[in-house]
Amino acid sequence: MQLSFEMFTPLPDFGDMSLRDYQETMQRPFFSLAKKRIKPIQYLSPNGQVSVHVSANPHYGMATIWDADIMIFFASYLNEQRQRSNQLSPTIRVHPADIMKLIRRDTSGRAYERLRDALDRLQATTIKTNICAKGKSREVTFSWIDSWTQLIDERRNKVLCIEVTLAKWFFDGVLDQKSVLSVDPAYFDLKGGIERWLYRAARKHAGGNGPEGFTIGFDTLLQKSGSEQVPAKFKASLLAIARADALPELHIEVRDEKSANPKLWMVMRKDWLASMPQPAPAPAPVAPAAGTRTARPAPQRYRPEPPPTPEDLVSPADMAALVASTANAFRVSSDGKQRATPERSRNRAAKARDVIDAATYEAIRRDFPGWDLDILMNRFDNYIANNLPELPANYSKRFYFFMKSHHQRNKHSLPGQ
Repeated sequence: MQLSFEMFTPLPDFGDMSLRDYQETMQRPFFSLAKKRIKPIQYLSPNGQVSVHVSANPHYGMATIWDADIMIFFASYLNEQRQRSNQLSPTIRVHPADIMKLIRRDTSGRAYERLRDALDRLQATTIKTNICAKGKSREVTFSWIDSWTQLIDERRNKVLCIEVTLAKWFFDGVLDQKSVLSVDPAYFDLKGGIERWLYRAARKHAGGNGPEGFTIGFDTLLQKSGSEQVPAKFKASLLAIARADALPELHIEVRDEKSANPKLWMVMRKDWLASMPQPAPAPAPVAPAAGTRTARPAPQRYRPEPPPTPEDLVSPADMAALVASTANAFRVSSDGKQRATPERSRNRAAKARDVIDAATYEAIRRDFPGWDLDILMNRFDNYIANNLPELPANYSKRFYFFMKSHHQRNKHSLPGQ
């Protein structure tokens, strides 16, 4: 089949295209969080007003959270084209390489096969939902894409493009500009299914809430995710993600961790940092009056620089996080001096392994290898005991946070680097 260039819609510069995601698909279980799932997803909101049912084709399997990257591509493409024309079609022609480059996939031959497999799953997965249907009692049934095909130059046996026809439900939703949210490109670097879903859900929930963020229980998150994990394992997954606190654009914290239903607080990182107390600006120097003679400063003797302290090693953002923590690791006695509580009472020879909880200690060893944790812990102690008005509520977690910043800033000084 020979195709003329007139058959193709003018394409945007994909390298500069802003990423967009359809809000309705971000916080509910429209995609499998596992790579091989056949069991249907059944979701009903607590108030009984929102339902989502997803069923898989036994041959192809269910569309996954990684396949959703392709739908993000098409949402971004339509958002870009809407700024150029009002005559948009749900049928789109695009070269596979443009899709894979935007969603940070390689362009090897095997990658093309994985793209075709993903398109098959998106076409074969069936969704039934009442979201955006006309009237609360009506449901709509669709697949993510109605059809797709490869357009090939048979003379050269070369793929010119793929032609994809999107579901009307998705197409109509994305064309409503208020229904799409920006996505950080670093999202595509997230590996875990729960991690990816949590970013999308947190981006949807916390995006417009400012520094107050959004708090949601673990049980509700499990229901919204559609994960097949048992509650205990799902909770462990969320705790690990919160401890790393590495979701793009977002800061997350666990609240009421010891309760029967702990909660996750999520806030946009820029709003979180902006809400931190800022140090008072230094007073401006006063210029001497005209005609006043100023004394020449005395010569300074050379002094070797002291070794770095945690104040030097922790970034302002990380230090703000430490200041923002509530204190329970130390107490103030009647004489006004800070005293260590039993939790932190130890002599100066105590080892990090004995003070940091075992899971966090192993995580630090794994994530930030090569450092003497005993030395760095003593420096960390000296700083928080003498300089912070508020002290960390979770000592182990904050030490992990400190080590993360220290490693990022100084890892190139490690031997062998």
